[in-house]
Amino acid sequence: MRILGIDPGIGIVGFGCIESNGIKHKMIDAGVIKTKVGDAVERRLVVIYDELKELVEELNPDVASIEKIFFSQNVTTGISVSQARGVILLVLEQAGVPIVEYTPLQIKSGLVGYGRADKAQVQEMVRVLLNLKKRPSPDDAADALGAALLHALTPDIRS
Repeated sequence: MRILGIDPGIGIVGFGCIESNGIKHKMIDAGVIKTKVGDAVERRLVVIYDELKELVEELNPDVASIEKIFFSQNVTTGISVSQARGVILLVLEQAGVPIVEYTPLQIKSGLVGYGRADKAQVQEMVRVLLNLKKRPSPDDAADALGAALLHALTPDIRS
């Protein structure tokens, strides 16, 4: 199964694609989609749409595993990230890719065994599970790979 993990954002969208049979996992691609800070939100959304659409066509995932967003302080940032998330969902829906969502707590608990694990712990577990020589970076790509891995490791909801 090919799983595309996504860590939504307005400035940076992390992505990580893996192949998995539920036991063995292999990284196919990982990286980020970046938008320019000074650009209008609508321009940034177009960049996310265009680049993610191209990635989905290239990677041809069987399912997308998206990290749910959570904001407790900056409502303005939360709104723009929610708009970006909407664009991400649109691209996946248009491509016919099934979508599953996990909270950061679920991802950390599922990968590290502790819901308050720090980024370094998550990155290290992603490195180990994907048999990588070094921890994946940047953080956004590592988080996206973590979302993909959690779906691969969760047999009761795997598609």
